[in-house]
Amino acid sequence: MAAEMTADEISPALLIDAMFAFRKTAAIKAAIELDLFTTLSAGDDTAQSLAAACGASERGLRILCDYLTVHGFLGKSGDRYRLTPSSRVFLDRHSPAYMGGAIDFLAAPEMVALFLDEPSAYVRNGGSLGLANIAADNPVWVKFARGMGAFSGGSAMGLAADIAGWPVPPRKVLDIAAGPGRFGIEIAKAVPSAEIVGLDWQAVLALAEEGARQAGVAERYSSIAGSAFDVDWGKDYDLILLPNFLHHFDTETCVGLLKKAGASLSPQGKVIAIDFVPNEDRVTPPFAAAFPWEMLATTPAGDAYTEKELGDMARQAGFRGISTKPMPPSPSTVISFER
Repeated sequence: MAAEMTADEISPALLIDAMFAFRKTAAIKAAIELDLFTTLSAGDDTAQSLAAACGASERGLRILCDYLTVHGFLGKSGDRYRLTPSSRVFLDRHSPAYMGGAIDFLAAPEMVALFLDEPSAYVRNGGSLGLANIAADNPVWVKFARGMGAFSGGSAMGLAADIAGWPVPPRKVLDIAAGPGRFGIEIAKAVPSAEIVGLDWQAVLALAEEGARQAGVAERYSSIAGSAFDVDWGKDYDLILLPNFLHHFDTETCVGLLKKAGASLSPQGKVIAIDFVPNEDRVTPPFAAAFPWEMLATTPAGDAYTEKELGDMARQAGFRGISTKPMPPSPSTVISFER
């Protein structure tokens, strides 16, 4: 078969890119830590001026900027560098869509070790104790909440705008695994009558509560500290949110969680999850289809579930089924559990 292929069809490029991929992570991490993108946005644009502004060597900045140019994060003319449109939106610290903070979690030593230390082991085992072995008070969870909140901002605002348009907007909302609280806070901003309850570890909830204060909704934001599986959620919620949570667990655990959610709703209440939903072929679309690898390396049994699998979970938990709605430009999907 290989003999029938042309030279252009046989290339080690994909293999080499995969083997060298963590170098890109290192370069982005360095650039974010040095505030390179923000400094470029402010006007410094040569290796010399950037080095002075960032407190780094000129040689180091030149090599870093050239590397980032090769990989599409910067442009270059002569000896001057410039931000690409995407880098300006997502990597300038002053941009409202800034996402650079996520590197503190994604490239944290604890996370890197989970992926690169004996990856064949979690493939053999069908999962990893990874995140399950990290205690609730470990600072990595605060890193996660602070960093990954940048990823959820656009989705949170889009969902809140949809909910604000409901004929009867929710009065009482429970945000499970609230993290930095973006989903609940955006709903509180969009629905002035809504009372929000965030549930997460105590250290993480401090970030959500601070976010609520900054957003001017603190008087309508309360919290429950602890594990979603162990604490009492309360009753009569008009909306229960499960943002990026179901994928951490196996089907049986998800069904149990959904049953608990159903029992905590008001008569007209709804459960909405935000998650990555691959197609039935499990290789498209790219991000959602690749996400199970993230779960294999970091959880005992987590996965990205197809629409059919989520519908089966819903029915086992006592719901009629689900409806789904994509959330472009993010790779997430809104999953509404129908009673």
